[in-house]
Amino acid sequence: MLVLLHGAPGAWYGYMNLMDDSLLQTKFKLIAIDRIGYGKSNYGKAELSTQLQALSIKHIIELENKTKKQVVLLGRSYGAPIAAWLAINYPQLVKQLLMVSPVLDPNKEKFFWFSKLGKTKVVQLFLPKMLNVATKEKYAHEKQMQLMLPKWKNLFVETTVITGAMDRLADTANFSFAKKKLINCSANFYLLQNTGHLVTYEKPEFVKGLLLRAD
Repeated sequence: MLVLLHGAPGAWYGYMNLMDDSLLQTKFKLIAIDRIGYGKSNYGKAELSTQLQALSIKHIIELENKTKKQVVLLGRSYGAPIAAWLAINYPQLVKQLLMVSPVLDPNKEKFFWFSKLGKTKVVQLFLPKMLNVATKEKYAHEKQMQLMLPKWKNLFVETTVITGAMDRLADTANFSFAKKKLINCSANFYLLQNTGHLVTYEKPEFVKGLLLRAD
């Protein structure tokens, strides 16, 4: 089973280009999930805990993984540390972890001039609920990643990290952070040139190739 976790904002259908791929369909049972607060998963009500987000994914895996084989987890952006939390705490469930454009370093959370505007109630009234959820996640993310700092040494699942060298949404220092912290697992690191934050859109064949090689 291949489980796909989106970032913030996002929804399951952001992975349609992978879900529709016939080769991936022959290799995997494909499941793309609306994380809590998005799509059909308690839309508009943010769940800021990485742990609780991960446990909700664990519940889905246990319901859908009829073969009981270990699964491949792919999380991108804010979905990456959620996937990692699950792999760290329930390694018996996860065969391989892929983190795409991950946002992991609590000291490198990237804010923009308009970020604070999204916190004001007046502005929130005019924004889609998914953007309000994403804003709440963004301002809680630094603390959540601080909580994960002592956990990275406990990641033993085979892991792949993919970052776009031209990522303007997430600091590319997260790539170096991953290299520094992932010390006890077999890890592969790819820094893709001429690629931004949306790696699964910009380089779908590259991502697909890695997934097809997953054992």
